[in-house]
Amino acid sequence: MNHDTTFPSGAKRKKEVVSTHSVFGAPCWVSLTSRDLEATEDFYGAVLGWRWRNAKLGDHFRIALAGGVPVAGIAAVAAMWQMAVTWTPYFAVPDANEAAARARERGGTAAVGPLSFPPGRAALLADRDGAIFGIWEGELISNWETWRRAAPTFIRLHTRNAFDSALFYGEILDWASDRPGCCEVEYEGGEVVLRSRGDVVARIDSGAVEAAPDPSVRPHWQIHFAVADVTDCARAAEKHGGSVLREEEEEAVLRDPDGAQFTVTSRREH
Repeated sequence: MNHDTTFPSGAKRKKEVVSTHSVFGAPCWVSLTSRDLEATEDFYGAVLGWRWRNAKLGDHFRIALAGGVPVAGIAAVAAMWQMAVTWTPYFAVPDANEAAARARERGGTAAVGPLSFPPGRAALLADRDGAIFGIWEGELISNWETWRRAAPTFIRLHTRNAFDSALFYGEILDWASDRPGCCEVEYEGGEVVLRSRGDVVARIDSGAVEAAPDPSVRPHWQIHFAVADVTDCARAAEKHGGSVLREEEEEAVLRDPDGAQFTVTSRREH
């Protein structure tokens, strides 16, 4: 499937084709399920400045562009497929079948797939605490670093037990393994931190280390988008039917009109 879909492959073969065999274990794409495609386009266009193009999957799908770079997939399938409206990160894997099998063996579930979307394969999984994530095997957008700079600053897993979650994902995605190019895992400032090529690409948070796992936390991945002005984004969200759940000078948690949550973070912070 080319990058005119909601999955993270590269349609046009340019100077370099980067695949999940060379960039693996790191976030490589994000997608959003929606009930109303036109309203979603209007909202994210106003808040994040995105433009849009059609996707080859059909009328219910769009690709979001930031500065001409494909950064996210939008699928207006929540109502027809009875899916939750949410943002989902996809992680690069060298073998989708193997990664999905590892997830099931460790108490996770496979909601969809792996399915073939040439030139790759995708699956939608849930970890053993219920947090939804995707995996992608195959060609990525031709320049992975360009996507990284144009799209999310990082993603954060809010969960009940950060160390248990880090073990789960690490065993599935080969974090901190002896494989060349794998992601590095560290503990910093009360969070498990994932780095790829030196950049922070994910964080796993469950509160204070000394505290017992919090049963009230609904585990989920939160997408953080880098923006020039957090305040402007928050006001635009309110004006276009969304809401502001938390707002600080350098960061705000927003909700779109369908209920999907995401975070905008000042570029000065990263």
